[in-house]
Amino acid sequence: MDPFKKVVSFGAHGPRGPYDLFERCFGRVKNGILTGFLSPKRAVGRGEPLFADEPKTIAELFQQSAQKFPKTNILNFKRDGQWRGVSGEEMFLRMQKCSASLAALGIQKGDRVAILAPNSPEWTITDGACQLLGIIDVPIYTTLSPASIEYILQDSGSRVLFLENEASFAQLRNVIRNIETLERVVLFESSSNNESHTTFDDLLLNGKTDGSKFENECNADEIATLIYTSGTTGEPKGVMLSHNCILSNVIDAGEKFEFATHDIPLSVLPLSHIFERSAMYLYIYHGMSVHYAESVEKVPENLSEVRPTIFVGVPRIFEKVYAKAKLNSANAGGIRERLFDWAIDVGRQFAMQVSQGMASSTALKFKHAVADILVFSKLRRFFGGRLRACITGGAALTDDIYLIFNGAGIPVMQGYGLTETSPVITSNNPEFSRLGSVGKPIRNMSIRVAEDGEIEATGPGVMLGYFHKPDATREAFTEDGWFRTGDIGRIDEDGFLYITDRKKELFKTSGGKYIAPSPIEQMIRASRFVSQAVLVGNGRRFAAALIVPNFEMLESYARHKGVPILTPKEFCRDSRIIDLIRRQVASHTKDVARFESVKKIALLENEFSVEGGELTPTLKVRRRIVDEKYKEVIEKMYSED
Repeated sequence: MDPFKKVVSFGAHGPRGPYDLFERCFGRVKNGILTGFLSPKRAVGRGEPLFADEPKTIAELFQQSAQKFPKTNILNFKRDGQWRGVSGEEMFLRMQKCSASLAALGIQKGDRVAILAPNSPEWTITDGACQLLGIIDVPIYTTLSPASIEYILQDSGSRVLFLENEASFAQLRNVIRNIETLERVVLFESSSNNESHTTFDDLLLNGKTDGSKFENECNADEIATLIYTSGTTGEPKGVMLSHNCILSNVIDAGEKFEFATHDIPLSVLPLSHIFERSAMYLYIYHGMSVHYAESVEKVPENLSEVRPTIFVGVPRIFEKVYAKAKLNSANAGGIRERLFDWAIDVGRQFAMQVSQGMASSTALKFKHAVADILVFSKLRRFFGGRLRACITGGAALTDDIYLIFNGAGIPVMQGYGLTETSPVITSNNPEFSRLGSVGKPIRNMSIRVAEDGEIEATGPGVMLGYFHKPDATREAFTEDGWFRTGDIGRIDEDGFLYITDRKKELFKTSGGKYIAPSPIEQMIRASRFVSQAVLVGNGRRFAAALIVPNFEMLESYARHKGVPILTPKEFCRDSRIIDLIRRQVASHTKDVARFESVKKIALLENEFSVEGGELTPTLKVRRRIVDEKYKEVIEKMYSED
């Protein structure tokens, strides 16, 4: 059976004429259709529409929103200490002006334009401008190394690069010089033009449009964006997502949430992340007033100012909020610490019974009401006090964090997906939710589990393929066109999906036993004294763990025990601290199989980070890099028997 069913549409010409990068890698472009590449995905089209007037392209989404929601503050940003708004009409007009300027520069349908900057109205406006013209935009994480940025710019053949400011330009000056296809750099924040770059304000001023004319330059099956995966096991791959991929996911994933124009979201995750990008389209589609967080450091302050009703974040955000609250109670000590621990335990019990559909006893309801007044109300106040939905994905959410936040009246719902699926495959929602699961498939999406346990998916949100990588594209699909997610999981009798681990992350001990590291790492991180943990042991006799302690909690512990407060390096070498962490690991992993038990640990003074190379921009562990970087530490653990 031939699985190649769908013709992928691209623009006709790029910066090098008919011998553009698309043609050289995939085939011949004729009349805007790339005839040399056929997507292996199942031909499912849009699926069953949810609404009669659904936009067919992202450009149509922006136009519909501007017409349907005449709000003065659809995009909101903070400047000079004040929140300022951009109306839907002004947003779309700026998109048209930016689009007209790009066209005047000779940028055509199918060309690539890269965006490397923090979240801002300018980011969204640039994205919209590209979609109006049929340009394929290429979002790039600001945390990537210059080498990775250069690779993406080269691989995508980007003709224009949008950057935040002159400091960003200075950091990438040498990279920019190496990109032959790059013709123009535009700075969102700059006071003047020069030979090396153009200001965004001037780009808008040069855009000749009266704001009245809008002609859709593309169709639903054409490529809207190239999003490069983080590359945990190799070089990044450019994921080709069409307008239909993204919009079907935006609409179908939101079906059960009852979003409304009066909702207020705070944009925190980078827009280069498909999770936040799709969320932004959902916000605008429903006419919400989006607020861009100033920075990661300013998120707590922005939460209290904006008081969002919708919050999209990765599990690490919720883990850190709880860790900070726990630290504050530990530092207070005495009755306050005991009260906090009591309240959290009550919240867990209450949330567990709710998740199981059980009726809580009168005594538990009373204790929960007391805990709510004394503790949970303060936790909710951190998020602004009016959250009605927290949606998380991108990594596994532990059962403990789920119970803590839901028990505190902060409804956290976990979903699952990948960049390659635009991104949502399954999701818990206000109608259907189950502890430990990542929910049921969203509308028009189907899943199955292969014989080896790998989750496979099909639906309109599944990518068309990897740019420049036809072999990797074929490998990503089954013979009948289902996408191989690379994750191991199971589906229960009610259709809820449970993720076990990444298929490529399973490792085999020298005794022939396979170990899934992620669930065990989650157990270890549940300790208040642990910040990060990575399991090792491939080809070894047993599993061991590299652990970054929660040094703030260790300082609090040392104060209460009368132990001198040490530096992180000294803490990691102190026998009392090593013994403490060892006992914590044993306690939190007591239910694992014997061959999965962690026999040795090593404490590290520096956190794993994107900058250090151990984490991807989406905060996934690069295990190969960790193995290489901490080779001596790992060898020492296994030599000390």
